[in-house]
Amino acid sequence: MVNFSLDGRIALVTGAAYGIGLAIAQALAEAGAKIVFNCSRRETVERGLKAYRELGIEAKGYVCDVTDEEAVRRMVDDIEATVGTIDILVNNAGIIKRIPMEQMSVEDFRRVVDVDLVAPYICAKAVIPGMIRKGHGKIINICSMMSELGRETVSAYAAAKGGLKMLTRNICSEYGEANIQCNGIGPGYIATEQTAPLRELQPDGSRHPFDQFIIAKTPAGRWGTPEDLMGPAVFLASDASNFVNGHILYVDGGILAYIGKQPK
Repeated sequence: MVNFSLDGRIALVTGAAYGIGLAIAQALAEAGAKIVFNCSRRETVERGLKAYRELGIEAKGYVCDVTDEEAVRRMVDDIEATVGTIDILVNNAGIIKRIPMEQMSVEDFRRVVDVDLVAPYICAKAVIPGMIRKGHGKIINICSMMSELGRETVSAYAAAKGGLKMLTRNICSEYGEANIQCNGIGPGYIATEQTAPLRELQPDGSRHPFDQFIIAKTPAGRWGTPEDLMGPAVFLASDASNFVNGHILYVDGGILAYIGKQPK
């Protein structure tokens, strides 16, 4: 029988106070996992704790900047001491800066790479020793379609997410023999509060131009929802995926498979 149960497992989901991270953590909790999450600011952690309480989920939240290796080490040490050894790491925390490349400062470029690529490395490095001691582990990196495609104004984000795809494959290569599976989820365009302005109706009642563009490029004919990522996350966190390693599971409504509609 396929085993999707996460009973007794401890999951650290970074940046999981709302949106995609919250939905993934909710799915893992409903499958039986204990949830620990972090955010970089106290007010965001409090927002997350309130959301988990409303969902009936007991979660522990930390204020931790995932780009700070020592802060991550302290957080992981505390989790191991007070909750237990981490079985599942979901590297969800991320940022994007939509700036044309010739206008983007090197500091902004580095900040995106630091959060979206270096931080997952830091977090994985911190949890892997415990996973080795325990004899198993699951690492899920939240990649993107920008792991495969480019688009104007997202040079730093695409570079970081492409790197995260390859980090995923390298963790698989380096630690597969330790029974650690490292895979990625590549969301398509997801309807969250961050993307809400791109889906607002225009004054004349028409769809936002970007909304029209996404609907036309998606065979499913809609934006994804955070709930669309819940099943894939449980699969990659559970024993059902024990022989799946180094894979990026794109949850994009078919965008990457589709060349687009012929102009009329």
